[in-house]
Amino acid sequence: MKSRSLWIPLVLALSLVPAAAFSEESAAPEALALGSAIPMADAKLKNIDGSDIAVKDLAGKKGTLVVFTCNACPWAKKWESRIAAIGNTAQKRGIGVVAINANDPGVNPEDSYDEMVKRAKKLGLKFPYAMDGTSAVAVAYGATRTPEAFLFDASGKLVYHGTIDDNANDPRSVKQAYLRQAVDAVAAGKAVPTAETKSLGCGIKFRKA
Repeated sequence: MKSRSLWIPLVLALSLVPAAAFSEESAAPEALALGSAIPMADAKLKNIDGSDIAVKDLAGKKGTLVVFTCNACPWAKKWESRIAAIGNTAQKRGIGVVAINANDPGVNPEDSYDEMVKRAKKLGLKFPYAMDGTSAVAVAYGATRTPEAFLFDASGKLVYHGTIDDNANDPRSVKQAYLRQAVDAVAAGKAVPTAETKSLGCGIKFRKA
């Protein structure tokens, strides 16, 4: 009887919680499946140089790397130098690269366009860093975290999706450099050793319609 008496207040409490409180996870974008083509490849995104770009125009002969990231997230900050290094190297090896910020700057001013320009310069990015002005591109990819990587092969099919590596806090202690290994494989025309990992990071602050 004691256990039953404990459950009754809990059930009553849950019944008073608005239904919307349980809807966030169910409303999350569906993750892009391995083997999928690049979604919204022709969508226009504002790059840090002021131009409008599309992922299809950035595709490399050997593949395409899309990383959803931002300026404000502590996880993104921990990995940003590694993302810059991997992206800069990938471009030299025939893989097109773009970093995309889908966050609403109204939630955190640090994710504004002007701050993106500053961050790209600080990191020495040799590839575009673009703003997803409606968050629609992130939704199409099923991206929910910053950072979250999507790597497509030469035929435009998704071959890697997930995190950067297995240690955000200490690059010297990384044992599995998932994204770097995937880029190396795609650049060499080989199969990716680990095709999917769990994305770790801050939730994307989607813009409201």
